[in-house]
Amino acid sequence: MAHTKLYIPGPVEVNERTWKAFTSPMIGHRSEDFRKLYAEIQPMLRQVLNTGRPVFISTSSAWGVMEGAVRNLTARKVLNCMAGAFSDKWLDVSKRCGREAEALQVEWGSPILPDMIDGKLATGEFDALTLVHNETSTGTLMPLEEIAELKKKYPDVMFIVDTVSSLSAMNIDFDALGLDLLLAGCQKAFALPPGITFFATSQQAQDKAATINDRGYYFDICEFEKNAEKDMTPSTPSISHVYALRSKLQEFMEEGLENRYARHLRLAEKTRDWAAGHGFTLFPEAGYESVTLTCINNGQKEGGRVIDVPKLQGLMKERGFAIDGGYGKIKGKTFRISNMGDETDESMQKVYDALDESMALL
Repeated sequence: MAHTKLYIPGPVEVNERTWKAFTSPMIGHRSEDFRKLYAEIQPMLRQVLNTGRPVFISTSSAWGVMEGAVRNLTARKVLNCMAGAFSDKWLDVSKRCGREAEALQVEWGSPILPDMIDGKLATGEFDALTLVHNETSTGTLMPLEEIAELKKKYPDVMFIVDTVSSLSAMNIDFDALGLDLLLAGCQKAFALPPGITFFATSQQAQDKAATINDRGYYFDICEFEKNAEKDMTPSTPSISHVYALRSKLQEFMEEGLENRYARHLRLAEKTRDWAAGHGFTLFPEAGYESVTLTCINNGQKEGGRVIDVPKLQGLMKERGFAIDGGYGKIKGKTFRISNMGDETDESMQKVYDALDESMALL
């Protein structure tokens, strides 16, 4: 069966080297071999996050750690910064965890700005906030560095940040930003099969969690910290993923992180240029475009070309490529093209060529 290459917001293509590592022989998760594997990965993971703190590995999707973050770090009230389908879900998650929560909602395609958050935190009601750095439903990148500056003004508020689709594609400095919990999925810019999540915490977050009685067990960050001290995970990990992660991190180091960041930005700009060349506008506000995927406007906002998105998807699939037809309430009114992971100028050019052929048939 022919493989359709993935240019959707995730999962993305997984290369042969990663798959080979994924099929490494199994070892015991409480063995010395696993300890050595975990310890070998730590320096590279910490370099990606720019942190001297441990980076934990959770065998779960990112939503597991997101839920855990709310349960571990909210005692009074959490502010959920909402700017798209995935950040909007944080409010529901927070309430289902039994936490008092309030929405800071902006129009899809618009960014969350620091002064908006400042106005809410100034009330003194909140002891945590959640933010999605790169909202994949809209292709909008939030100004993380500027928002993180507020931590200095509100040191007792836990800053919980989802970098699921931006970590390893952009330089994110966990320590310098002063965040309390940062998490990332493996099936986005890391280009691994779905199944694990990475996260780091501040010492302040660990201290706060220790005071929360109903933080659960599987996603208890105190359990993660205790086990990490022994180069272990709290419960049985996906060992195959950890092997694949080691291989992927070695690729990062071979390429060089700065080169990796530059490549993602260059490919994002090429995709934006392709869209403009075909008469499309972009969905996010100018200056806040994602560097890992491009959300192209198809009539949701005024201006720009309008096409039959499902037909375009079908034509692309005939050529061996999957692109996304929009998400949630903007499905069909936008479409999305990913450039994250292992993509190169050459591989993306094949996508643009197939798009050109497909557009000619609409």
